[in-house]
Amino acid sequence: MRLESTAREDEYKVWMTDEELQELRRAAASHRDDLIIQLGGYVGLRAFEIPQIQPQHVKRTDDGEHYRLRIPEGKDTSGSGGKPRDAYLPRDVEGDIHRFRNAEDIDRHEPLINLSERGVRNVVKRAAERAAEETGDGDYHYVSSHDLRRRYAQRLLVDEQMNPRVVMAVGGWGSFQAIEPYLNSPTPEVVNEAFEETDLV
Repeated sequence: MRLESTAREDEYKVWMTDEELQELRRAAASHRDDLIIQLGGYVGLRAFEIPQIQPQHVKRTDDGEHYRLRIPEGKDTSGSGGKPRDAYLPRDVEGDIHRFRNAEDIDRHEPLINLSERGVRNVVKRAAERAAEETGDGDYHYVSSHDLRRRYAQRLLVDEQMNPRVVMAVGGWGSFQAIEPYLNSPTPEVVNEAFEETDLV
């Protein structure tokens, strides 16, 4: 886990690995809380977008092999107001949404996560506090809901070297300027691989 200073005292941008994200999931207090972490870390949703999601927003693509999650009102980082988008929904997360909906008997037009934006942020903060206690890694104390989205963006852009335009479309970034910070922070593994592909090892 890497911490990056911000303008605020005792507040950091946290760059997690997928293994650290898994530790955070294990520290979740419930299926609902784990699902919140997945929606941030694997689908790239912002804290205010998660309460918007209803079961009706899960769609199977025409080929029948992929899923999308409709975000009714995302954030337009180009500054012209919120707009809907279709986020890519991994099969594992779709399966968890389906199981959670059935277990909680949630109607297709009801919120999947019946919390406010603040409630979503608090869920992540509580899971991070438990992860810090369970792992002994105090850096978890600084993890916020936006750090889940940061892991999502870094996984796609840096680890998987995905086309930035694709990431912008599914993640709701309206400009290269908005997504550029995620391109500047390669993980240690990516650095190692880059040097292994040269004669500089």
